[in-house]
Amino acid sequence: MSVEDKQSQSDAFFKRSANKLDFGNWSVQEKIALSCRILASEGHSETLAGQITVRDDDGTFLTTALAQAFDEIRPATVIRINDRMEVLEGEGTPNPAVRFHFWVYRQRPDVRCIIHTHPPYVSTLSMTGRPLVVSHMDATPFHNDCAHLKEWPGLPIADQEGELISEALGSKRCVLLANHGFLAATASVEETLYLSVLIERAARNQLLAAAAYGEVRPVDDALAAESHDFLLKPAIVRASFAMFARRIERGDGARD
Repeated sequence: MSVEDKQSQSDAFFKRSANKLDFGNWSVQEKIALSCRILASEGHSETLAGQITVRDDDGTFLTTALAQAFDEIRPATVIRINDRMEVLEGEGTPNPAVRFHFWVYRQRPDVRCIIHTHPPYVSTLSMTGRPLVVSHMDATPFHNDCAHLKEWPGLPIADQEGELISEALGSKRCVLLANHGFLAATASVEETLYLSVLIERAARNQLLAAAAYGEVRPVDDALAAESHDFLLKPAIVRASFAMFARRIERGDGARD
């Protein structure tokens, strides 16, 4: 079967099935809180490092306050700021590292949500100087879609770091940051969270495979491209977010 035939077949399947999938029904603030708690459950919140921002239609940004761990975030603790880091709604001080998010937003009108964290396996991979290798099906959402900033520019709280990171990201959805972590930037909270979960697992698998057998072998380029497009279909992204969110809601009541 050709790539075009498989694409047509999968499109037809999702057209028939999309209305039967549970995508959830959450406000933006609830999605932010759920995303933070999902990331905490996945090991992305070992310290206070890491941020999430969402660009609203009016040009303001929703984010979380400094010195709040991801597993503490609730919808009511989400704050609204402008691009001068002034708090417009809510209580608390924004994380100064959010400044470098603004550089990405200025360069990428398509981006509505950014997540940056330092999870263990991504952080370890970032220390090796090697890029993320798409060597497993579950990593194919990063095929030709994960940039690599090869040199650490320093603590990302000034404009220079924002300029370097936004340039390294370019038009891709993710960037692996040397000696640092990663950044994911997409058009929705759901997709940004989805990729943030997947990149840590991809880094984990790459490091484990390299430790066991040495160099890891990339998957076939054409097949990786096909899988990339399939696994980033909106229905799969939204259903995956909803699955992760339901786990959190069952465990700790993130709507409270």
